Amino acid sequence: MDRLQAIEVFVRVADLGGFAAAARAQNISPPSATRAVAALEDHLGAPLFVRTTRSVRLTETGRRFLEDGRRILADLAEAEEAAVGAHAAPRGELRLTAPVLFGGMYVAPILADFLEAYPDVTATALFLDRIVNLIDEGQDVAVRIGELPDSSLVARRVGAVRRTLFATPSYLRAYGTPRHPSELATHRLVEAGAFGGGASWEFRVDGRYLAIRPTPRLRMNTNDAVREVVASGWGISRLLSYQIAPLVANGTLVEILTDFEPPPLPVHVIHREGRQVSARVRAFVDFMVGRLRADPSVNPPRE
Repeated sequence: MDRLQAIEVFVRVADLGGFAAAARAQNISPPSATRAVAALEDHLGAPLFVRTTRSVRLTETGRRFLEDGRRILADLAEAEEAAVGAHAAPRGELRLTAPVLFGGMYVAPILADFLEAYPDVTATALFLDRIVNLIDEGQDVAVRIGELPDSSLVARRVGAVRRTLFATPSYLRAYGTPRHPSELATHRLVEAGAFGGGASWEFRVDGRYLAIRPTPRLRMNTNDAVREVVASGWGISRLLSYQIAPLVANGTLVEILTDFEPPPLPVHVIHREGRQVSARVRAFVDFMVGRLRADPSVNPPRE
């Protein structure tokens, strides 16, 4: 097995957490996978994994080399696709990440339609409410909500979402509708730990920012749990507008204090820069950008 194949096996072992799983993914025998990594370690003069009878984990050298190995394989894939031509049909594995609710509500249906259109592409989606480093974690595409830091990543804006407070009509009938952010102190508040947990809620009042630190009676660590308990009529909470859009549309929830909302947060689709973006990444980004820009929950029409 040549060195490039050994790097492929090494990356698979690191990603899948074991030699047997990596061997199945590479369609080779487990002993062949073990020999490939051992040969790579001999060439580098350092162990890449700490092996026990129950686990395989990267050494410090292995962690550093994993990033280099991913880059080597990505560069090779780019070179191959450049040789085939810019208009090659999308093929291979696509890896993408997005926030949990956004991923389930928007990215998953778009991804399913994309895979239907391009049968030679496979995909792995990682939905997490944290910032995923595309390079370190081997992702091709990501959805980011919020202002972007300066980086070498390519970003395409697809819309914006609002930070909005909401409740059910029945709750507001029973406890009254707050007309000013200061009135929230008298209400039953639910805090979403997955988005801004423990942080102040910002408002715009008379052209100035007003920060209110809520005193919630209930804290929950997932946005979908917050959405459900508020939809049951229990209290008031704050999420991003897309997260409650279906329940607002059918009348289950109503938005409140909309005149005091801070500026919307931008939504971007980002991907790594390269000499030539792979056909599958280019095709998927174009596909998703078009769909998201056409979705009024993410990109509402200008009034």
